[in-house]
Formats: sequence, structure tokens, C-alpha cells
Amino acid sequence: MAAYRRFRDVCRFGPVTVGTYHNGRGQPRHTAACTAPGCGFSTEHRDRSAAELAARTHRCNA
Repeated sequence: MAAYRRFRDVCRFGPVTVGTYHNGRGQPRHTAACTAPGCGFSTEHRDRSAAELAARTHRCNA
């Protein structure tokens, strides 16, 4: 069964969306995911600045 995640504090850097959610243990996590079709880029980080850096430096291949 897939986990349902409610994202908050969502922002975009070009085609990449950065959002914050709480994992199953209640710890905050930050995700950066590219929304371009066929890209498949996504990362999960413990701090927001790392997720935003990944979003800013992502170069989409799609």
C-alpha cells in the first residue's frame, strides 16, 4: 500500500517542485521532484536547503 503524503510549503524552481512532509515516524522530510514528462528525477532530504539546492542545480534530460 502506498503512503499518502500531505505536502506543505510547496514551491517551484523551473520544472522542479520542492515540498515538505512528515514521514511515518513524524520527522519532517523535504522532497525535490521534476515534473517534466519522462524525467523521473526526485530526491529526499532531511533539510530544506539541500532539497532547494538539488532543485536549482537539476538539469533535465527529458
